[in-house]
Amino acid sequence: METAVYSARWLAVRRAIGEVGDRFADLLLAVPPHAMATADWTVADTAAHVVAISESYAAMLDPAGPAPPVSALHDMMGDVTVDTVADLNEVALRDLAERDPRALADRLRADIAAMLRATAGTDPGRPIDWLGGSRVPAAGVLAHLVNEMQIHGRDIARATGTRWEVSAADAALFFELFLLGVTRYGYGRLLDWDRLERRGRIAVEFRSRHTEPAVMVLTDGRVTVEKPGPNVDVKLHFDPVALNLVLFGRLSRTRAALTGRIMVWGRRPWLLPAFLRKVRLPS
Repeated sequence: METAVYSARWLAVRRAIGEVGDRFADLLLAVPPHAMATADWTVADTAAHVVAISESYAAMLDPAGPAPPVSALHDMMGDVTVDTVADLNEVALRDLAERDPRALADRLRADIAAMLRATAGTDPGRPIDWLGGSRVPAAGVLAHLVNEMQIHGRDIARATGTRWEVSAADAALFFELFLLGVTRYGYGRLLDWDRLERRGRIAVEFRSRHTEPAVMVLTDGRVTVEKPGPNVDVKLHFDPVALNLVLFGRLSRTRAALTGRIMVWGRRPWLLPAFLRKVRLPS
């Protein structure tokens, strides 16, 4: 089933990465580069962060191509976890000195073009080695960069009073191709931590208008993906844009629930916080 999903979404994610990449590049040329996009990063820093990712992904998807200039990333990639991604990002920003918006926009466009060329004839489900010993389908690598540009485009737009829109269909690609993909293919050390693991099983069913129904299951600290069935503890209906913002700390769970963008019910909905403490993303 998952292979069919990657194939069915392949054209959509290839279109999205080109369109969102162009919009993000155009945004960089329309706002002050020294404005603060987040509490810690300027617009230029945020752009450099995205370009560090795009350069790494271009190399991942085309091993025969040139090595990315941000080499320090590759020394840390194997041991990174969700909780140490911030350290990886700081190394990338330190090593990638470019902060000129036009140069960064041009590099982003070039990286995306290289990714699309390298994957023109590839299997969208082809496993790609990713962070922390994880593996991600090729389609999921593209979807991850789409989400990075969507999240950070929003950061820049909100800080500078610029318009930025994210379509629900494009946002859904992150959940379906990347999040489920890395869980199915093996997330390596990404979710490692030094806490005691919760014993037992928590099954959460995810549904939206833009994705196929899927169940993520946390069992004694390990996460897997299953098909929907009767043995589900929590049912979650989501707007993909809101879910991504919640997962990356841009929108509170309370506000998402109060506005109806995420709805939770089921036989044991109180287990969702325990599930999300383990199944987490950098914020």
